[in-house]
Amino acid sequence: MINIDDFKKLSIKIGRIKKVEDHPNADKLYVVIVDIGGEDRQVIAGIKQYYKPDELVGKQAVILENMQPATIRGVESQGMLLAAKDDERLSVLIPEREMKEGSLIS
Repeated sequence: MINIDDFKKLSIKIGRIKKVEDHPNADKLYVVIVDIGGEDRQVIAGIKQYYKPDELVGKQAVILENMQPATIRGVESQGMLLAAKDDERLSVLIPEREMKEGSLIS
């Protein structure tokens, strides 16, 4: 269990996906560039088997912005693209309506 103070440490924002490319060293990963309100972030996402790049570019998505950067198969990831997954499908989390990039989830 986490408490409200733990939750407040998370910076979850709305971002707009600007670019999606194949990861150079992994078959199931994309390198995704996301605008989180005047700042572009590079995020590595394991969603390749569920989405084609053109299904993602231009869409808004929910991003965990203050995750510690990590190098994944040789490429730096500067956040996390949030998604829901069941036994068969995966769905990137998107806002119900258009929001300003950088809007904070609270």
